[in-house]
Amino acid sequence: MIQVIRSQERYNANYGWLDAKYSFSFNRYYDPNNLQFGSLRVFNEDQIQPGAGFGMHSHDNMEIITYVISGALEHQDSLGNKGIIQARELQRMTAGSGIMHSEYNASKSEPLHLLQIWFIPNQMNLTPSWEQKKFPQTELRNQLLPVVSGNSESGMLSIHQDLTIFLSTCDAGKEIEYQSANQRSLYLFVIDGQIQLNEQHTLSQGDTARITQLSQLQIKNEQDSHWMLIDLAE
Repeated sequence: MIQVIRSQERYNANYGWLDAKYSFSFNRYYDPNNLQFGSLRVFNEDQIQPGAGFGMHSHDNMEIITYVISGALEHQDSLGNKGIIQARELQRMTAGSGIMHSEYNASKSEPLHLLQIWFIPNQMNLTPSWEQKKFPQTELRNQLLPVVSGNSESGMLSIHQDLTIFLSTCDAGKEIEYQSANQRSLYLFVIDGQIQLNEQHTLSQGDTARITQLSQLQIKNEQDSHWMLIDLAE
């Protein structure tokens, strides 16, 4: 089954310095029928104004992935980590038993556009940790590149959950097929462009597909497109 959620169907919270779109219940948005998708608990698309951001605050027992689409994100945490996450870089933070961190737009003149994604971990009260990584854009071109995995595979960011996150940037007309076991779920988000799923559903920028009980997914890129695919247990 493929359930399509259009970009405009997401909850939009505009705070001035932050324009956020929530795909699941978060902050002041609560829908008891839209709490999570498998272990995926939060999928926010944030646009942050220059110099603005989230001051020091705490998290626990959550795996947090941040993908910077454009701009630069400044990270600092209670473990002593500091870093600038540039466009097309990813950050993974295991909140575990508890961590404090802040995140700001590193630029005083340019906006920041990012995805922040939270997963429920497979173990509680883990030791907090943080890492970031940039993948060569050539490795994303016209193919699915695994960038985050719970399978301890080399070259990817690690995560404490049974899932894999893929990224792809495809030329118009390119088709990609993905095989998945029937007991797995897939979550696809279009960052930019337009794609068609299984010759049935057309998705554009900001649209999402929640996919269950399908073993094969055919993705045709109708425009030059950039998208994320998450393969996770039900």
